[in-house]
Amino acid sequence: MAYMDGPANVTPDWTKDPRWTGIKRPYSHSDVARLRGSLQIEYTLARVGAETLWNQVRNEPYVAALSAMTGNQAIEQARAGLKAIYACGWQAAADANAARDLYPDLNGYPSESVPNLVWNINKALQRADQIHHAEGRNHTRWYLPIVADAETGLDGSLNAFELMKKMIESGAAGVHFKDQFFSVNTYGQLQRDVVVPTQAFVQKLIAARLAADVMGVPTLIIARTDAYAAHYLENDSDPQDHPFLTGERRQDGHFGYRGGLNAAIARGLAFAPYADLLLCEMAKPDLREARKFAEAIHAQFPGKILAYNCSPPLHWAKLLDGSTIRNFQVALSGMGYRFQFVALAGFQSLNMGMYELARRYRESGMVAFARLHQSELQLSHLQGFEAVKH
Repeated sequence: MAYMDGPANVTPDWTKDPRWTGIKRPYSHSDVARLRGSLQIEYTLARVGAETLWNQVRNEPYVAALSAMTGNQAIEQARAGLKAIYACGWQAAADANAARDLYPDLNGYPSESVPNLVWNINKALQRADQIHHAEGRNHTRWYLPIVADAETGLDGSLNAFELMKKMIESGAAGVHFKDQFFSVNTYGQLQRDVVVPTQAFVQKLIAARLAADVMGVPTLIIARTDAYAAHYLENDSDPQDHPFLTGERRQDGHFGYRGGLNAAIARGLAFAPYADLLLCEMAKPDLREARKFAEAIHAQFPGKILAYNCSPPLHWAKLLDGSTIRNFQVALSGMGYRFQFVALAGFQSLNMGMYELARRYRESGMVAFARLHQSELQLSHLQGFEAVKH
């Protein structure tokens, strides 16, 4: 740590550092310095993670990540050779909820839930690194960069600012925000197809960037748009949204909105100057739609890095043939989708694995567990799996 008049606290020149090419900041260096306080605290995990992730998405064909529900899942991902981890808000609401409750992914769980999950993952990776380093085994890269789900920022710009700070304190390398707005319609049903005005979301992105600058960390910001499946707009305050209004209005005040790929592209173009990566949430895995989005973005922002969520809520095998599924990520990479993740992998693998064991244990008793243990030992002997140890 160093005081503000020390050289360690000089704010980098954003105009000269290629890391910030194409990124807009509607605030000054003095604004950042004023908000930092007199003591600059270092956040090594977040900084190194952000630098590592940025290098990966810039220089590798693509980074493939799975979500992790626990620290030990993250350890196994690192041991298996993955290069990044995703911390999902959906999973945090379902089984890592700071309210000690199980709750749907409704943006209503405590704001520290995902930062706590990121912290737990980083502590587990730290312990694995310490053990292997003490034993003289340094061939595994344990400190994988973690991309964390910040949902909508959990309310306004100030909330996004504070949530970003929590993410950095927990060691997140990248954070994604989405332009969705949760609401309840007049029939008491939850609506997930409402988006906020374009500029309202831009302000959240700016707030998140300001928080990262104040913390002194080059955190990657991923802007996700849910306009593809949107049917309503929170309000009509932003002229940029007017071309997609339908002229209808619900009793709760929300405006009819013509979502789809064109709406998503328009928002992606508006978000691009304020985000490091863009993510268009789509209804199904579709390479043609992915290419149209990428080409439209790159026509105005050449080289803009894109992200892709490989967990749309549909059955891949029913939509795509085996060859297309095998080549899907490589094809996306060629379009500029450099960060590709499976958002629900941790939740799905953890629960399905336990269900299968419990069902077989009920049917055959210790035979089921003996088979599981035998599989563990085979992985341990042949592929370096170490979770068989205490």
